[in-house]
Amino acid sequence: MTGASCRRVGLVLLGLCVRARPGAAQAPYRVTWWDAASIGTAGGLALLPHVLSLPHGPPPCAPCDPASLAGIDRAAVHPFSGGASAASTVLLAGVVGFAGVVLLADRPAAEARTNIVVFLNGLAWAEATSEWAKVLAHRSRPMLYTPAAVAAATDVDNRRSFPSGHATAAFAAATAYLVIAEREQLPQRARNAALLYAGAVGVSVLRISAGAHFPTDVVAGGLLGTGVGWLAARAHAVGP
Repeated sequence: MTGASCRRVGLVLLGLCVRARPGAAQAPYRVTWWDAASIGTAGGLALLPHVLSLPHGPPPCAPCDPASLAGIDRAAVHPFSGGASAASTVLLAGVVGFAGVVLLADRPAAEARTNIVVFLNGLAWAEATSEWAKVLAHRSRPMLYTPAAVAAATDVDNRRSFPSGHATAAFAAATAYLVIAEREQLPQRARNAALLYAGAVGVSVLRISAGAHFPTDVVAGGLLGTGVGWLAARAHAVGP
């Protein structure tokens, strides 16, 4: 065999070895009882602002002056769509549910359970982070920039505009799915991720149409959800 032939054979064998060798992206997650504690803690933190009726105190303004808003947010002070709020919640449930189903589909039972636990960790911490960011920001919803502000000002929820919790959850679900799917090399992951992100954008648009949030609220929620979803799935412990 000539030297050139040997080199060609060697390159072919090397290529086969590289393809056969499991990459770091395929390392399985390691799930323990600490994951249950993590999800429970995040869920408790997410509920606490509602239990304590936070934030306390009157709204920053009621009615508020739309002229004080940035141009992109001023456009959100418009006649609100009555059905958009319910539609956004239904679509959010669809995004989360679809992500969960495709993480479970055609996987061994133990692996599917592990993937769902990692996914739920991302969702829970995204929700907790979003709820406490709302308390700290204490931003009035678009409703308080309309003539109906006086009646709406007594509702604590109308002072939880920033960031959008729906957008946070939707983008956290899409991103956590994508990271898990890439690690596990799940089938149709690019198509599924595209559908999930399209759904997350749809949730965000509906929240603006409903008058529940300003555009900057949903952008912040999308960034927050993407960051927490990515971090939860990437930083989760993996097996040896």
